[in-house]
Amino acid sequence: MKTRYDTRATGHRFNKGAKVWLWNPTRLKELCPKLQSPWNSPYTVVNMLNDVMIRIRRPRVTTPNEDRYLAVTAKRNRRSTASDLSRQLSSATGTTISRQTAYRRLGQIGLYARRPVRCVPLTATHCRLRLAWSREHALWTPQQWACVMFSDESRSSLQSDSRRTFIWRTPGTRYHQENIIERHRYGGAEVRVWGGIILGSRTDLHIQIGTMTSQIYRDVILEQHVRLFRDAVGAQSVFMDDNACPHCANIVSECLQSKDITRMDCPAFSPDLNSVEHVWDMLSRRVAARQPPPTCLPELRRALLFEWCNIPQDQIHNLILSMPRRCTDCIASSGRQTMC
Repeated sequence: MKTRYDTRATGHRFNKGAKVWLWNPTRLKELCPKLQSPWNSPYTVVNMLNDVMIRIRRPRVTTPNEDRYLAVTAKRNRRSTASDLSRQLSSATGTTISRQTAYRRLGQIGLYARRPVRCVPLTATHCRLRLAWSREHALWTPQQWACVMFSDESRSSLQSDSRRTFIWRTPGTRYHQENIIERHRYGGAEVRVWGGIILGSRTDLHIQIGTMTSQIYRDVILEQHVRLFRDAVGAQSVFMDDNACPHCANIVSECLQSKDITRMDCPAFSPDLNSVEHVWDMLSRRVAARQPPPTCLPELRRALLFEWCNIPQDQIHNLILSMPRRCTDCIASSGRQTMC
């Protein structure tokens, strides 16, 4: 069998009569004397007369136009898989490639398969209100943000629904008992937590079993936490919460007015504009990292209270001072979701 090696394939000009050797990598396992690497390519050619070593690569399957077709198709439908893209290319041009080749071609132009970011859905009204709020507070100074108490609610369950947990396992052991995390469909028992942060301090963590109603929010959160905390930090503080239904009830608004508590409304569906949202992420990570993890509600309650008190205050400090950047990013995105 004759094999043609020309300048286009090898980058080396072969003279007539020159002796070349084609090495079989299945027979020769030692290191290549030129590259000090194994002879792992079936396209290794050695010119014994000139003592040069040439590696011949396989010809590229796709053309530049087909590479651009893959990129355009992937950008038009970003949820298509590499197998889908290879099939579309085959039906459009007749060129058959594997999904690994499609993945490599996209990676060469900076397109990689990644999980999409999950954000709350925003309507045009939400974007308009977020943009107006960000423009109003974009020029606030750190001294003004230092007077704002950010508050919010969250939930915590015995079984975390986070998919950030990784394990070390060998191939073929996916369903071994030590590699399985058992989890109920709805996360098991859970509690509601409320907390507030301000520059240099934080409120006590309130743990609520059951639904947070407007009456509970007024009698417990406002009376036992917000009012006492406002008296401790000073009357110049501003209370910020979201537009959840229990927070917007008439009895809550009347209570805030009677206690002379200044309120700052946060736009709806705007977790990126409330610094306390990142504190909940810190809290959930710290609770999930406990060994052994909580197995009942009393243990979960103790873990939440302990980890809440041990969150470093300098991290909360950095979150509050990042509010100008958050407002700037929201303005730049015209009120859409941001990476904050």
